[in-house]
Amino acid sequence: MNKKTTVRLNDPFLEREREKYPHPLPSREFILDTLAGFGVPVSIDKLSEALDIEEHEADSFSHRLRAMERDGQIMRNRKGAICVVEKLDLVKGVVQGHPDGFGFLVPDDGSSDLFLGPKEMHKVFHGDRVMAREIGMDRRGRREASIVEVLERANTCLVGRLYVEHSVLFVVAENRRINQDILVPPGEHMGAQPGQVVMIEIIEQPSKRMQPIGRVVEILGNYADPGMEIEIALRKHDLPHVFPVEVEKAANKFPKKVGKGELEGRVDIRHLPLVTIDGETARDFDDAVYCEKNDKGFRLYVAIADVSHYVKAKGALDVEALKRGNSVYFPRRVIPMLPEALSNELCSINPGVDRLCMVCEMELDAHGEFQSYRFYQAVMHSHARLTYTKVAAMLEDPEAAGEHAGLLPNIQLLYTLYGVLAKARQKRGAIDFETIETQMVFNDQGKIDKIVPVVRNDAHRLIEECMLAANVCASEFLKKHQQAALYRIHEGPTPEKLINLRNFLKEFGLDLKGGDEPHAKDYAALLAKIKDRPDAQLLQTVMLRSLQQAVYSPENAGHFGLAYESYTHFTSPIRRYPDLLIHRAIKAVLEGKNYNPGNWQELGAHCSATERRADEATRDVESWLKCYWMVDKVGESFEGTISGVTGFGLFVALDDVYVEGLVHISELGSDYFHFDQALHQIVGERTAKRFRLGDRIGIRVARVDLETSKIDFVIDGEPAQIKKAGKKK
Repeated sequence: MNKKTTVRLNDPFLEREREKYPHPLPSREFILDTLAGFGVPVSIDKLSEALDIEEHEADSFSHRLRAMERDGQIMRNRKGAICVVEKLDLVKGVVQGHPDGFGFLVPDDGSSDLFLGPKEMHKVFHGDRVMAREIGMDRRGRREASIVEVLERANTCLVGRLYVEHSVLFVVAENRRINQDILVPPGEHMGAQPGQVVMIEIIEQPSKRMQPIGRVVEILGNYADPGMEIEIALRKHDLPHVFPVEVEKAANKFPKKVGKGELEGRVDIRHLPLVTIDGETARDFDDAVYCEKNDKGFRLYVAIADVSHYVKAKGALDVEALKRGNSVYFPRRVIPMLPEALSNELCSINPGVDRLCMVCEMELDAHGEFQSYRFYQAVMHSHARLTYTKVAAMLEDPEAAGEHAGLLPNIQLLYTLYGVLAKARQKRGAIDFETIETQMVFNDQGKIDKIVPVVRNDAHRLIEECMLAANVCASEFLKKHQQAALYRIHEGPTPEKLINLRNFLKEFGLDLKGGDEPHAKDYAALLAKIKDRPDAQLLQTVMLRSLQQAVYSPENAGHFGLAYESYTHFTSPIRRYPDLLIHRAIKAVLEGKNYNPGNWQELGAHCSATERRADEATRDVESWLKCYWMVDKVGESFEGTISGVTGFGLFVALDDVYVEGLVHISELGSDYFHFDQALHQIVGERTAKRFRLGDRIGIRVARVDLETSKIDFVIDGEPAQIKKAGKKK
């Protein structure tokens, strides 16, 4: 037995490497153990000798070491020797930039963030993965770090505006977390004019001594062009918005209609008067509903578009759908998860045509309790495309049914069932926060004409309860059959947030029951108690902010807000990838199989991230549109409610116009003002003037900055004119 064989046999992961590679190298773990055995940094030659790396393996071994460097397991010191990162007390993490030039390192291990000064941020972009060394505390007592090495660059292309100063071209990134200007060399601007929005490819990343350099690869147009705000958001947030040719081809290869051969093995429910109920502008219809009475109470059918019949795992359509994660809904434009041939046509439950579907058929008693349920593949025929407005009108006045008079009894029965489910929801203790959603109304020039509140009517609530019922059954079905899945989890407040909430409530003589682990019922009971108080909006806002964000996870932690022990998303596979996974999992169980799409944990994290990405992009677009709308309102006075309190000022949401802006702390009056985070307020040191979340306030629009999408307010008149919460105009 030669030396090499002896050395390699000591590798505890040798079998794993043999399974993955025909000519296995020492595993990463074995390399790290060998390095640790030296006790000091070693040269690559010495390490190769210790592991008996042969000449023909040298390139592959170097490639493995580079991958280990990229992942932050090892690094090379100034002499080129290889070090184990854990021995160097270095911290791995992601850089989070700030518009003011500094930043933070968010460590991979979940420990507290480290401050990165402007000098350190000059070396990197927001989003880069780095290794850093903690160097002490800054003047404000924050842990501070110095970047040692960049492991992975996050930005290869950026969107921004082109500028010229002293004949030097540079681009200012639209992402304000990227603070450096990107230089554009002569001849690399594609003829773009100063002030235009461009896409640039980064050809030199930032470093200690160099500014980043880029070349223009696309000219998007002028900043104020209609729709430019969406084009910018798509690129700023790296949203896939153009389908690859092979994906379009895959979508277009399907026939335009459901074929007879596709009906084999499916339940035919085309006779049932299923209907879709959606908003006026909706074009992709995921779900249809029908209800009938039976001896036990109700039989509810929720039919969902059978997207998984067309989008097969690992195919071109599936790969692109996973990449997108979800459809993104901008004002006046949708970026769909699937090509329109599927999302708006073959998968969409359009009226008057046959469609393949997955059905959740539920039996509920007169109290809304589930007696039984079953899932099956079916073919259906939508009898009508109804809107929330139409259904609400039909429920209020039967004469409004018009051509849909034959469907009225079914709609009325659905409404009866909704009443039963709503009572069950209340008994269950689900939290029902009352929030105001808004809709932008545009003129012929593509700019905002007005912003109006979206009033949720009983038709919205009816469909919501039907979808909740189907989602709960899907979750229970998969759990019962021990099929792994992505659950939609919503955890309760963290211990820290719970303490802050209770301290805040004490100021109002209120208490949240439930001890260290309150239930949704405790929140619901408190909301019911405060609903008629003048400060109810303030209290509700603080309670809502105490809860964690809902995410996708294979670990079933329950849904706190809805008061469900188990919950998942099943009802929107056209526009959400997790729902598509749930459909495949249900089909696998029905066929006696087990569905495994890969690493469920990674899938959950990815889908949660694409959801946040979509939210951030739509928020950016709406903020810019609102700014553009407010440009000609500078100097005008409004009344509003303090919607946010920070160390640098107050955010105020205006009445009737539904726009938010900032009153900077320097505009609050002649005093030293201090931020009280626990009580959501700013208090004057000398005057004791208090500005609290939920207070009513009069403001004047001082400045609107389109480039940063920020609106600045000043207090209209003396600060003493503040009106306390509840005294609305």
